[in-house]
Amino acid sequence: MSLSVDIRRSFGGFDLRTAFDAPEGVTVLFGRSGSGKTSVVKSVAGLVTPEQGNITLNGRVLFDAATRTDLPVHKRRLGYVFQDSRLFPHLSVQDNLCYAARVSGRGVKDPREVGALLGISHLLDRRTHSLSGGEAQRVAIGRALLSEPDMLLMDEPLASLDGPRKAEILPYLETLRRETGLSILYVTHNMAEVARLATHIVLIDEGRVVRSGAPEEVLTDPDMVRLLGIRDAGAVLSATVSRHYSDGLSALAISAGEIMLPTVDAPVGAKIRVRILAQDVILARARPEGLSALNILPARVLAVRRGEGPGVIVQLQAGEDRLLARITRRSADTLNIIEGAECYAVMKSVAVSQTDIAVGLQTGL
Repeated sequence: MSLSVDIRRSFGGFDLRTAFDAPEGVTVLFGRSGSGKTSVVKSVAGLVTPEQGNITLNGRVLFDAATRTDLPVHKRRLGYVFQDSRLFPHLSVQDNLCYAARVSGRGVKDPREVGALLGISHLLDRRTHSLSGGEAQRVAIGRALLSEPDMLLMDEPLASLDGPRKAEILPYLETLRRETGLSILYVTHNMAEVARLATHIVLIDEGRVVRSGAPEEVLTDPDMVRLLGIRDAGAVLSATVSRHYSDGLSALAISAGEIMLPTVDAPVGAKIRVRILAQDVILARARPEGLSALNILPARVLAVRRGEGPGVIVQLQAGEDRLLARITRRSADTLNIIEGAECYAVMKSVAVSQTDIAVGLQTGL
């Protein structure tokens, strides 16, 4: 289910001029707070009316200024999940789940099926005031699913949750896409969510799309580091679990060879994706020996971007994958890190957090 957006609207001193295509999968709108992400998703939902342009979903026109087409919210066949759960406190979890289905008249799924998918089957008879933030948000997602939408819109659904509750929900979001096949337009300014969920990324800055494409291309573009955030910049690699060791490590096969990480909770043969931060990659011109770091990959320098400070961003080709490394200007000069230089990318196994590993939702899928 593909979405096409080309809209313009002024909000006081803010001018939104956004155009992009969201292919099947999970398209993440990423940008700083105030960049226009929520205005875009509300326009798609029908909660905000653009002044010009058009919005189509799989060829079905939702909005077209030229023909004065503007489908009301309830006819757009979209499920919307907000930052806060917005559950009805006087209804049980099951009644909340079924509400959108009754309103739309199109819901056919059994709430117990959705409950099992999202891990909330044991909550169906509970009142919403007794739910944790993570449980409430899963109920809100289930309610949107039960309306049988053509696409799911998620506007920073984890923004109000703390770290543990975010970690609790992310696996369910991965399962949601994998099990239902439903396309999702997902809004966030959290790079960890982007790395784990996105199959397509749209970067927005000051109401304009500045880059759009697959995660492995966008996240490793050195010219996008300013928007992505210097501390959050990094690569997402597709990998296959090849072996688990008794000492607490897992071997992952990637295009450039094999890397070792703390035990990955996935069976041998599982397809996963791994986020490698640029600040966790160091470079060597010759293959180093006698290091505690277990991951050493041959690489070639594709690009070098020098900022105003002491740091340098280096884009690397490692097998079929691209990596980013963040090193000092002094190190780059000493090692003669220039375009075309052959080198080795070195990464500590323990530098990769479990929250930066996603199972079953690879790039390009």
